Amino acid sequence: MRVTSLIALAGVLACLAAFPVIGGGASGQFVAGFDDLPLMPALVQDAEGATVFESPYGRIAESTATGQTTRAAVLSFYGATLPQLGWVRTADTTFRREGEELTLDIIDSGDGVSVRFQVSPDG
Repeated sequence: MRVTSLIALAGVLACLAAFPVIGGGASGQFVAGFDDLPLMPALVQDAEGATVFESPYGRIAESTATGQTTRAAVLSFYGATLPQLGWVRTADTTFRREGEELTLDIIDSGDGVSVRFQVSPDG
């Protein structure tokens, strides 16, 4: 019985150790204002945080992050990560899931990018 408990504990610890990878890279952080939108490890959340508005028609949220990376790297990261979370890519920077539309507005700034994350009711 004791060996079974140790094996179960080892399994739980292994899952917890893997969480940062599952949660969106080494940082394991999420975009402010979004419960399950991982923050790309190369990006840093802006100090202003996020704007979130809940209405009977759905959620409207906006947040911004910047980093020394490229547009292509951002598109690659979110193109690979978001489908695992149920988002379906409908355009280069647009994804849909459960009645919501997520848009990534990526602006090149010379030495990196600024990414504005926006979610709004679909339709």
